[in-house]
Amino acid sequence: MSSTTEVFRPLQADDPHAVAGYRLAARLGAGGMGRVYLSHTQGGRPVAIKVVRAELADDPAFRRRFRREVEAARRVRGAYTAELVDADTDGVPPWLATLYVPGPSLTEAVARRGPLPVPAVLWLMAGVAEALQAIHAAGIVHRDLKPSNVLLAADGPRVIDFGVSIAADLSSHTATGATVGTPHFMAPEQATAGDITPATDVFALAQTAAFAALGEPLYGDGIAPVVLYRIVHEEPDVSRLPDPLRPLIARCLAPDPAARPTPAEVVERCRQLLDTDTDTDADTDAGAGPAVWREIAGPEATVPDPVRTPVAPSTAAATLSLKPASRRRTPGRRTALITAAAVTAGALVLTGLTWLVVDRFGPGGPTANAPASLPGPTKSVRSTTSVRSTASVRSTAAPSSTPPAAAGSPRASQPAPHASPAPGAVVRSPVWLYEKNSLSLREPMLPKDRTGDIRLNCQDDDCSLESDTSVFVQLFNGKAGSLETCRHLLSGATGPAYRTWSLAAADDGTELCVRNASGDIAVLAIQVKQTALREAAFLQLSMNVWEAAA
Repeated sequence: MSSTTEVFRPLQADDPHAVAGYRLAARLGAGGMGRVYLSHTQGGRPVAIKVVRAELADDPAFRRRFRREVEAARRVRGAYTAELVDADTDGVPPWLATLYVPGPSLTEAVARRGPLPVPAVLWLMAGVAEALQAIHAAGIVHRDLKPSNVLLAADGPRVIDFGVSIAADLSSHTATGATVGTPHFMAPEQATAGDITPATDVFALAQTAAFAALGEPLYGDGIAPVVLYRIVHEEPDVSRLPDPLRPLIARCLAPDPAARPTPAEVVERCRQLLDTDTDTDADTDAGAGPAVWREIAGPEATVPDPVRTPVAPSTAAATLSLKPASRRRTPGRRTALITAAAVTAGALVLTGLTWLVVDRFGPGGPTANAPASLPGPTKSVRSTTSVRSTASVRSTAAPSSTPPAAAGSPRASQPAPHASPAPGAVVRSPVWLYEKNSLSLREPMLPKDRTGDIRLNCQDDDCSLESDTSVFVQLFNGKAGSLETCRHLLSGATGPAYRTWSLAAADDGTELCVRNASGDIAVLAIQVKQTALREAAFLQLSMNVWEAAA
């Protein structure tokens, strides 16, 4: 946050110039719900305009939830919230505007300076708890409180995205009873489909405060099923927290929601700890208040001036809210996202677990501290799936290339339609690619690091497949992925333009041809794409490989 360019990015070619009369000055970021832009009110006050993603806007159920939650959010008034000032839930696409908060997110502040000092954490907890009081008083449970939803202004924290998290989360409208939230900051009752109450936000408040104090999630890193298992079944390790914080955070993390303090009680206890030397270390009061926030938030970026030039008629096509986008709706997308939520049967037995995410624990897994085995109907989570080509004798059942079979998901336990044997090809299915591993066309197929032929990379705007040496060409119009077809399509694919392939328009069943530097050719077919939650993005693929076939 030390420079304007880090905060405010120029509009790109595919960005609108205006949204319903709000002229856009810069791009602020993007997330699972949509893109966020800087604009100004008629009086010149900065606002953040969030424009909903087209695939969400196309869903009538999302529209209904979005409308209901926005109306509730209008009632929230609090010193530590970013007030909702305008919205159009029926727009094409829908959008909302909140007051712009000049400051980094807690995630960004911790990444830049490391863990926060004890007084700063206490001020953070008190401010966020006060924000939760205002949110709960409006009849809203945030459901997705996390460090990236807490902004650090110079005068204290601000909680954002309240009231729209249930409408915005893709999982909430793709599976009946699915759970809203970010896995690393969920409460146990969210993971097990229990009752969601204001106490759920208190649990997330404690996790957020622990992240601020430790510089990392309290329940550790790893993909969603591993972290959710710890949250539901293991006691949090609060011993790593500074002494003054342990009792309060431990109480907020009580497994029984009824045993957790209310936000008002959290505010009161934080004030006591800040005011009473005997309850804290000698240095606890030092730097508390505005001074500590100025140091943590860093220098405030200069907000760009309002855009004064009217949008020219020739650019009207780039102005949102007029014509609905034409998008092909496929029933496979809903099936894909539901399947993407399937939890590994042998890895997790969480009664009623509805935040279902595919997991794998083989040597190619993303985290070294994942449990080797978990309670369940099987002793080990390392099961294998293999598919043999009729023309190949190569085994594909190595644990590093396949995850355990997923409960309730036929697609995870049997080959996808595109995984049928291809003459001369080595067939591997399913293959799991996420941001911490990579994919190679030869063994070892799934390196733990990013050294393979193909990587999944999710930025603010999009997720894509990337490679330093391999090239990609998508198959269109139902064309089957064969060796001869791929040879023909890849013959002219050279240069950097073919080394990145956006997943924005990809759906289950999408196929592409790949050629690596060794001359191996492969057909990749997407079985499941989960990119709505960038923290847990992954692809389930089937892959036919012809070695040295170029």
